[in-house]
Amino acid sequence: FQSFQNVGEEKNFVFLSKKIEASSVLETAPLFHAMKKELAWNKCSDPTFTESFCWPPVSWGCDVVVISHQGNDPLLYIPPVLTLLQLESNYQALPSTGGVCISLILCPGWKKAQLVFDLLKTPRKGCRHLHPMLIILGQNKETASQVEVQGCEVVVTTPYNLVRLLEHNTWLLSRLCHLVLDEMEVLFSDTTEQVFTILDCYKRATAQAQGNPPHHIIAVGTQWNKHITPLIKEFMNDPYIVVTVIEEAAIFGNVQQVVQPCMNSSRTAELLKILDFTQRNLEKVLVFTDSVTEVEMIHKALKSNSIASLKKHKESKCNAKCVLERWRKMRSSGSPAVLVLTDDCLQPLGITDATGVIHFSFPSPGVFGQRLQCMRDNFCTVRKGSAVDQEHMKAKSVILLTEDSSCHAPGILHYLKRAEAEIPRELYDLTARVLESEEDEKFSRPLCASLKTFGICRNRTACPDRHQINFSMDMAQNITHEMIETPEHVTILPLLIVHATNYFGRIVKKQKDQYTLLAKEMNDYFKVAGHRIAVNTVEKSVFYGLRKGAICHRVQVVETPAKDEENVSKVSVKYIDEGRTSQVNSDQLLHLPAKFQNLPPQAVEIVVCRVKPIDNEVEWNPKVTDHINHKIKGKLHHAKVVHTLGRTVWVDPMVGVTNLPTLKMWINEYNIRSEILSTGLGTDNPEHVGEIQKLCSQVPVLDHAENLEHFLFLWYRDVSKMFLHVFFIDDAAQMKEAENSTVHQQKGCHPQIKWFQDNVTLTLRVQILRAADSKCKFSREKVVFSAYSEGKLYVADLELYQSITAEKSTCVVKDTETVILLVKEKKGAWCKLLKNKNVHVSLDFERWEESEDERPFTVG
Repeated sequence: FQSFQNVGEEKNFVFLSKKIEASSVLETAPLFHAMKKELAWNKCSDPTFTESFCWPPVSWGCDVVVISHQGNDPLLYIPPVLTLLQLESNYQALPSTGGVCISLILCPGWKKAQLVFDLLKTPRKGCRHLHPMLIILGQNKETASQVEVQGCEVVVTTPYNLVRLLEHNTWLLSRLCHLVLDEMEVLFSDTTEQVFTILDCYKRATAQAQGNPPHHIIAVGTQWNKHITPLIKEFMNDPYIVVTVIEEAAIFGNVQQVVQPCMNSSRTAELLKILDFTQRNLEKVLVFTDSVTEVEMIHKALKSNSIASLKKHKESKCNAKCVLERWRKMRSSGSPAVLVLTDDCLQPLGITDATGVIHFSFPSPGVFGQRLQCMRDNFCTVRKGSAVDQEHMKAKSVILLTEDSSCHAPGILHYLKRAEAEIPRELYDLTARVLESEEDEKFSRPLCASLKTFGICRNRTACPDRHQINFSMDMAQNITHEMIETPEHVTILPLLIVHATNYFGRIVKKQKDQYTLLAKEMNDYFKVAGHRIAVNTVEKSVFYGLRKGAICHRVQVVETPAKDEENVSKVSVKYIDEGRTSQVNSDQLLHLPAKFQNLPPQAVEIVVCRVKPIDNEVEWNPKVTDHINHKIKGKLHHAKVVHTLGRTVWVDPMVGVTNLPTLKMWINEYNIRSEILSTGLGTDNPEHVGEIQKLCSQVPVLDHAENLEHFLFLWYRDVSKMFLHVFFIDDAAQMKEAENSTVHQQKGCHPQIKWFQDNVTLTLRVQILRAADSKCKFSREKVVFSAYSEGKLYVADLELYQSITAEKSTCVVKDTETVILLVKEKKGAWCKLLKNKNVHVSLDFERWEESEDERPFTVG
């Protein structure tokens, strides 16, 4: 075992619902001997402060709630739970058939579940092997029905996965004794419905249990959540509650939080009003501020208003002991006691029995908890909804909110929401301004990867990266027009797979690809030993050559650390034509002639759109990434570019293709989005492209509605009657098409036409607005359409690939387009629309997208 995080934030504060004798020494901890030996061997010396309080009740088999800065560390519960599981006699009363696991650990996502499983799966000397199992199912129903968990005593999973499993195996919890909620605040926030469904199933299972097997729930986390109250009330039996975070204990202890907006200049007057109103119930009040001057000012104002008070700051003549004695005398006299002080004086005083705190200066999150601690003796553990009148039992915290309180507003607002306090509009407005300012401070950071990949960042406040466009960064290196001549049909070579939907690679031109020519020239050049000139001084951002075997790469130095003892340094370089980075020895770098630097870096970032992880996960499961990596890396793909920003392209769809040069065609093998969906671990993300367009609305991007018709999509039916989609490459046909296009331009403008088909008809959508004086002439193998729009004559003379029934075909003029419906003479799919290629005619992608699930993507 190894500790999951640094617990240095713990300050030896603990709030308990029931008395627990801390077990602070590993030797006497309530763990079985082999577990202690393993913890010691892994340099986990004595229990941490929180562990010393939570291990005992867990090992006793009691219900436990733990809230701590260490609350996301599995070591809070794994050692005592494994200790319980070693005692086989505890579980003899369980039915031998039916349910499977004795212990179930629910984690907030696959990543945490994997971490917990890795801690459990290693066999331990002197311990009974428990056969732990990690269950990550995905959405494929047949997978859930095929899960075999017999012989497993510990299951690690997530709420979504367990609910899917319970749909097929309702008896799974019949033997369950130990239910662990790991990072419960995340579970309750993100999977509320699923967690309570599981709790209900567990409650029914325990009610039906025979004999007297142990049953308990262990819930650990870092923050209080409103759903912990029903967890305690409805599903636990007199639990031990351990809270080692002061501000979280204040929520559990029902400290009333009040925010009082006022102007900075009127804080003193507002303070006097608060004291006058609250003194009837708040007998012992501490007024906190952050300056000596304000302490003196407040003390003087209280004195002039006949309010007896004490003061304490670092320049006070009276020491802490003297102030504390006078404080106690004031309380014993029966009159309200008011102490005005700075934050640095609180700890020496050690006051814990105050009934009220007034934050004259707006608190930082760290100071806030320290101030609340002075009321710990008056924390009330009677939960909301109790018959006890809590109005006279609550401690009270009053925050003066002014126009100068902006610095820590977001953190305090987040806390007050969790405390279910009444929050004034002024605090929301102030927080919004602070967050906007913080976002501006991130302006030089990279654009948020989650925003690019999924169209959303789920925690912008905590995210260190930028969520707005920075022209100087995002548009510094735009993809050249030559790289994307036809956005609806590009050839992509992915070379670095970041995750399932994010790659780096090159856009490859089918004819005279510049990088292919450059790579050959570089390889030939550096074959000559005399051309391989080592670099004496490595400079950051400069381009160099790097030869590995017979292949030469263009690299850019991104970092130059100090040299080692042999005067050779490791430098970080980026392969500018691939996108990957690595470390190399500085003496491997070669001088790169200028002629090899003229071609701009070819690496682009590629994002596949409209798919995201299931279950609101923020990262792709490695199973999906590994599958896609194996499937696509280093292989040619055809794609439609739906958006670009700098050197990032968003594509939808992107499909793997195989070239059949003898037949002059490309054949589809797979659609990446469909591949991801087929794993069951991905789901539809329809808002993705719209969110990216909204983000980039301030940026001039490529107009993908223009110059899209430089390719033709065709259908081809093989002998097994399955549709394959092919792209014919024929230079002669392209030349003829260009000549035909010139002729048409002399007669009139050729309209853009999109087409799609079914088994009986062909539909042509002519893209012209408000067509006037339109004419459409049908013949068996030809359609001629003409119309005026906005003063221009548009003519389309289309020679069809096969025959139609002219008398049944129709033409309907609409406001934004003209729709031509052609009825096929013979039923069946056409492999193309026209006999000769026409750059103004293309397949209708929107119509294709509607039937994507029925047939694969036509790649050209």
